Amino acid sequence: MNDHARVDAFAGRDDGTMTLPDGADAVEWYFEQGLTDGLPVVPPTPESVAAMVAALGGEPDRVECRVPPRWGGLTRQVLAINMVMAGCRPDYAPVVRAAILALCAPAFNLNGVQATTHMAAPLLVVNGPIRGRIGMNAGCNVFGSGNRANATIGRAIRLVLLNVGGAWPDDLDKSALGHPGKYTYCIAENEEASPFAPYHVEKGFGPEDSSVFVIAAEGPHSVTNHVANDARGVLDSIVSAMATFAHNNAVSSGHCAVVLGPEHAATIAGDGWTRHDIRSYLWSNAWNRFGDIAFDHRYGKVYNRNLPRWYRRDPDSRIPIVPDRDHIHLFVAGGAAGRFSAFIPGWGHMSGPVLRGIDGAAPQSGPVCVDGTCYL
Repeated sequence: MNDHARVDAFAGRDDGTMTLPDGADAVEWYFEQGLTDGLPVVPPTPESVAAMVAALGGEPDRVECRVPPRWGGLTRQVLAINMVMAGCRPDYAPVVRAAILALCAPAFNLNGVQATTHMAAPLLVVNGPIRGRIGMNAGCNVFGSGNRANATIGRAIRLVLLNVGGAWPDDLDKSALGHPGKYTYCIAENEEASPFAPYHVEKGFGPEDSSVFVIAAEGPHSVTNHVANDARGVLDSIVSAMATFAHNNAVSSGHCAVVLGPEHAATIAGDGWTRHDIRSYLWSNAWNRFGDIAFDHRYGKVYNRNLPRWYRRDPDSRIPIVPDRDHIHLFVAGGAAGRFSAFIPGWGHMSGPVLRGIDGAAPQSGPVCVDGTCYL
């Protein structure tokens, strides 16, 4: 089934579900239609789709956005179907809707993210009270399995990117390797265990607001440090993870994320360091020689137009991992035991992360926001 037929198949009935042939196994039939991510889906029924449409605000034919690279129109009914197939509950609807709108904002460049040969996948981080209301995991095994909300919200996004965006592997999705986050890549910040203000509050939202943050990213790179008992020691380990030239930020600049485990966060905060201090330290110390990332020109003269024009390109010039401390997006998440953190490289300068309030929330200060979408 081609990508147009996959989307058109959702129109098989007025309620958006499809009529199975007599005696067909529902799960196997959806595999045959090419409408899954490779895992079994929950067959949508008229009742489950109607409940999800209601949670999205009704108006089933309302087009929320168009999803690249196919630029399929995402109606609320089609969004509801994909959410049901992913296993979502109706109360997840505000998060999924906000995340999809953030991903389809021009600055994110979903067209490029969907079609790149790189392994980037959209990472979603949720902040605010909605995390608790829908039971998201922000603690132990935060990037892993075992939580319905995290797993199915991320999976619903992927199903939309496949079924509406048309980014099927080796068709419009040209990723050479991909990564497991292309099944689901969704976490919540552990605000309760964090010694710092939550990410969305740092960006101007109120603590009573809820938000979604999306960034095109590689998988998490583990940072272990069970030795240091001060901020600099912990952060030097993160600097070490950042300062390589094997990930896209090193050669394409852009944005990245850092997730501090609660134990590391407590150690850093114990020295009186703030979020701004942390990002400043990482930015000023995580760098590579231009000669290293250019392989000392042994394969020919390298300029690297992907790096900002204002970077010097002499062999011993310092090339920062990202162009500014504000391009490092800092979160606290994970379990209380274990001195681990994570560095998450971005896709590079080709995509900008986006922050969006849920249920009409808007920041009182900070980034520029247009129609609820905040550009970082």
